[in-house]
Amino acid sequence: MKRLFTLTICLSLLQIIQAIALPSVKQSNHFAAFHGEINADTTILPIINHPLPIGAQGNVYKRRLDSVKKDIQLDYNEYVQSYIDLYMHNRDEMGQVAGLARYYFPIYEKAFHDAGIPDEIKFLSIVESKLDPNAVSRVGATGLWQFMGTTAKIYGLNMNEYVDERRDPIQASYAAAAYLKDAYQEFGDWLLAIASYNCGKSNVEHAMEKAGGGSDFWAIRQYLPAETRGYVPAFIAMNYVMNYFGKHNIIAQACNFSLKTDTVMVKKFVSLGNVARALNVGIGEITILNPAYRRLIVNGTPKTPRRLILPQTSKENFTALYNVLNSAGDAVAPMEFAKPTPVYAVAAPAAHPAYVDLPKSDRKITTYHKVKKGETLAGIADLFGCEVRDLKLWNNLESNRAPVGKTIRVAAGGDISASVSADIKPTL
Repeated sequence: MKRLFTLTICLSLLQIIQAIALPSVKQSNHFAAFHGEINADTTILPIINHPLPIGAQGNVYKRRLDSVKKDIQLDYNEYVQSYIDLYMHNRDEMGQVAGLARYYFPIYEKAFHDAGIPDEIKFLSIVESKLDPNAVSRVGATGLWQFMGTTAKIYGLNMNEYVDERRDPIQASYAAAAYLKDAYQEFGDWLLAIASYNCGKSNVEHAMEKAGGGSDFWAIRQYLPAETRGYVPAFIAMNYVMNYFGKHNIIAQACNFSLKTDTVMVKKFVSLGNVARALNVGIGEITILNPAYRRLIVNGTPKTPRRLILPQTSKENFTALYNVLNSAGDAVAPMEFAKPTPVYAVAAPAAHPAYVDLPKSDRKITTYHKVKKGETLAGIADLFGCEVRDLKLWNNLESNRAPVGKTIRVAAGGDISASVSADIKPTL
């Protein structure tokens, strides 16, 4: 009887230990807010304090990671294995991401090649946004590479009433490459540069000091913010998943937009809706290829032409497209301002304000905004290219709640030259 009792106690303890070791699979939209506050609500993956022990298949995973052609050391350990298991658990989502990679990865690869940084960093964008250009975190980090407004401006991304280049796959990729190259030059280690992408360079510097000058991610990991401790293992795990998902019966799903595209430079204001009609395609496809245009208008001018990405089309549509791009008529039609269809329902799409007047080239950026029901400070900050802390400072706000019905300052200076109506939905 005593032996049976002892065996029962041992089995119970084993079950408790295993329950503690298993990571939670609860997810929210994004892993991190780029150079913003660390917020547990924005994590896409759990923080693993009790990693799973490496099983019998561990040697296979390690051998496969070692065989990946790389410039970055992709260490294999129990932390990485836990994230591999988590990603593999979400099979449908990973199939969607693998399909989207066929479009976005060539863009990343060119930007990284031009900047001279390792190709495998492209997988970091999946950890950040799941390849959704309209992804917005709770603290306002935006786009495929999840830039916060302040950092975006430092690295040359423009944000105004008509465009948010954090959502532009090409522009944002070059900015991300520039940041990571700067971080590598400072730390001399790619994993530390990647860690700084999550928590900021200063946090990495402080962790290195606490570790007695350690210059290796695993040596300073315990001194990093909790979220960043899981961020680098998640990046390594994503390298494994994207190279070997086929061996785990995950199938890349087809995108619902064209992978073959053409590019034209536009020197006038052109409605994306008119472009869609000329090409005989849905507005959703045009907007997902051109996610940076907030008002569904390409705001090009002869001095600053703007890039327009188009799905390849038949020759019969060329004449209609030429007329749209070169006509002197009204470029704006009211129907153009419906919310674009997201590629996949993996993150909240960006809100698109309704604006029914033809914009004038000399119009100044709006300085004030009347807060509507359902709006958040994060959503307003994202719309006007500022930070939540700026809104709180300019308007003497003590909390993060948006004061419904009140008119608040949304820019440091300037005059009100037009009233802009914005139906912003809460950022999820």
